[in-house]
Amino acid sequence: MLDTVKSLRMLDQDPASIDLEQIDVSQAELYEHDAQWGFFERLRRDDPVHYCAHSEFGPFWSVTKFEHIAHVEKNHQIFSSEPTITLADLPEEIPFQSFIQMDPPKHDEHRAAVQPVVAPANLAKLEPIIRERAGRILDELPVGETFNWVDRVSIELTTQMLATLFDFPFEQRRKLTFWSDATTGAPDISGGDFITPDERNKALAECGETFTRLWYERVNGPPGNDLISMLAHSERTRNIIDSPMEYLGNILLLIVGGNDTTRNSISGGVLALNQNPGEYEKLRQNPKLIPNMVSEIIRWQTPILAMRRRAKEDTELFGKPIRKNDKVVMWYISGNRDDEVIDDPMSFRIDRENARHHLSFGFGIHRCMGNRLAEMQLRVAWEEIMKRFRMVEVVGAPVRVKSNIIRGYRELPVRVHPW
Repeated sequence: MLDTVKSLRMLDQDPASIDLEQIDVSQAELYEHDAQWGFFERLRRDDPVHYCAHSEFGPFWSVTKFEHIAHVEKNHQIFSSEPTITLADLPEEIPFQSFIQMDPPKHDEHRAAVQPVVAPANLAKLEPIIRERAGRILDELPVGETFNWVDRVSIELTTQMLATLFDFPFEQRRKLTFWSDATTGAPDISGGDFITPDERNKALAECGETFTRLWYERVNGPPGNDLISMLAHSERTRNIIDSPMEYLGNILLLIVGGNDTTRNSISGGVLALNQNPGEYEKLRQNPKLIPNMVSEIIRWQTPILAMRRRAKEDTELFGKPIRKNDKVVMWYISGNRDDEVIDDPMSFRIDRENARHHLSFGFGIHRCMGNRLAEMQLRVAWEEIMKRFRMVEVVGAPVRVKSNIIRGYRELPVRVHPW
């Protein structure tokens, strides 16, 4: 039976008056309703390293200020990524391990094996492919009709890119989106409602079978430039298939990482510009602001809400006693709104100075491997959007993802207006 503190529903509470010890920012409903801001503002001001004793996912510490989060990220010797980076403990039936859930030296070896796919030379090869596909997707949009931007543009663009990176059967590319959502969308992992745990387990079994088959195709063929071939032919990871949960964990990390940041930032950027029409006009007057705007979109959206670490020893974190094995959760969504580091952080400004100084890609050894690829995809997408449309107009309320991991959208109804 839930105790009194645990049963408090944050959506029913006033962030300014609730007792500090009762704040629980792990509740996925908050992000589904975009109702988290007041709670994080309160925590940053009154209790920036905050202990939540009662939550659906057990007790945990919330780290909410920019510099504090960066400190935890950079001190991986004390704050471990093992056994998982989600607030929830992994269920026994999905004991995946990917390099984001590893500490050095194993982390470094696995990351290095796939790093070449996002090297500058490879990104230069990918850019014309992304541009051609983005143009085709945008040219097929129904002018004069309302449609779901998430499905027609954001998912389609990112899924085509993922299929290219994996050399995955193009006609089956939507499976990648489904597996990504299945990985993070069940209640036992994120408080989500996308899929049940049983359905998730079946979906990930299919994913594992598919990528195991692709592995053997690639390992028995010549080395290629796709991610599976890189894992199969690298001296560091060629035996990873002997640990199927480790192999599948890395594949799912690359799927989720390649999917959620770009997909939800493409949608979030459209919403931000509509909510800030002066910024949209600024963009129309000066499309050269697009690269800087992309960084501001990624900060403003913060597609990955948070990541967890585990204390490897008793320590102190800015005056708070952290015990060995305590969960420490870095809330990037809060750090990206810290006014001690970011000027006027609740505002969306496409010409913001030092716009790349944000937490959305993390810090330290776990900084997002694909950050330059994500930025390039978004830049190219917006360059192609602005060539074609004076405005992508949001004509209805967004439907947000229910999750304490992913800050995303299921639906964004829009109409496009050509020049």
